[in-house]
Amino acid sequence: MTGVPGTGGGQVPSAALTATGAPASGAPQAAADAGSRPAFLPRTRAPQAPESPRPRLLVLRALGLGDLLAGIPALRALRRAFPDHELVLAAPAELAPVAAASGAVDRLLPACAPGRAVPRTLDWSGPPPDLAVDLHGNGPPSHRLLMELRPLRLFAFAHPQTPEVDGPPWYAEEHERDRWCRLLQAYGVDADPTDLHLPRPPVPSPAPGAVVLHPGAGAPSRCWPVERYAAVARALHESGHRVVVTGGADEGDLVARLAKEADLPDTDVFGGGLPYDRFSALVADARAVISGDTGIAHLAVAHATCSVTLFGPVPPSRWGPPAHPRHRALWYPGPDGDPHARRPDPALLRITPDDVLDALKELPEIDRLPRKP
Repeated sequence: MTGVPGTGGGQVPSAALTATGAPASGAPQAAADAGSRPAFLPRTRAPQAPESPRPRLLVLRALGLGDLLAGIPALRALRRAFPDHELVLAAPAELAPVAAASGAVDRLLPACAPGRAVPRTLDWSGPPPDLAVDLHGNGPPSHRLLMELRPLRLFAFAHPQTPEVDGPPWYAEEHERDRWCRLLQAYGVDADPTDLHLPRPPVPSPAPGAVVLHPGAGAPSRCWPVERYAAVARALHESGHRVVVTGGADEGDLVARLAKEADLPDTDVFGGGLPYDRFSALVADARAVISGDTGIAHLAVAHATCSVTLFGPVPPSRWGPPAHPRHRALWYPGPDGDPHARRPDPALLRITPDDVLDALKELPEIDRLPRKP
């Protein structure tokens, strides 16, 4: 993978967090529950590795940028609750700069799988984790992946196929940030779902004060039509705003089409992907970000940047921004669709360019926005 998943962030510089070592040998079975909460005890406790005298806390969240940003409140809660542990995050290697920016992660363990699947193995070495936390999902694959490492404790949601995990119930309709904080709270860890802001990176923005349009997303079902983005871009550009377009390394054609239809200059097109620090600075210093339900929308929230996010097929009640005047979530309620479908979702297609422009006019500190004829 060459870019930050779902961001259009492009190539990420060398990882700020290093990976743990070679895979541990064998695949021992998890022991039975002991005590009032899950405790997966190895038959024999290996001596602590000399190079890592601190107990280790392993967190599994091998997903994309938006997923990691939604999990930052939980990661920070674990950091506060276990200050003496080395916190290791199992996630895609290209997310190392984001994990470092969170201030919660000591080391990134590269882990990923196609789509949103659970990795088959983890490249873990040394003694078992003191604590493993499943922030990936609620199914047996992620439970068993962590249990194979024989952690002394496991925090995870309950599932009937892994009865040895005595965790809280999973609620499908729960917001992603709230879900993982509730998981930790069930184990006595205080977690605040609003603790999600990131520091601005120490690099200049390539387009300070611009309105950023990001037409791509992780699946076609979440991609608003390019011609509608172009209509918004033209209206903003004609009213005096600088408009820039971003996209990932594999979204060059999509970005080029939008730029051509909106007649934007080449200097305002970032179709090959930006390094994460410049991409993050662009979002942090933007006047507003307009996108579908994808990583850049979560990055705008993390930087307290005004945003308009277009939802469908998944409603904002599960992945939307927190309630705040600087954020607008556009959504036409209807039956749930397939977030991985090959065509734009019908709910998403109900959103018009005028809906987006009207939402922009409601944002604070947004001036000179065009009026409908």
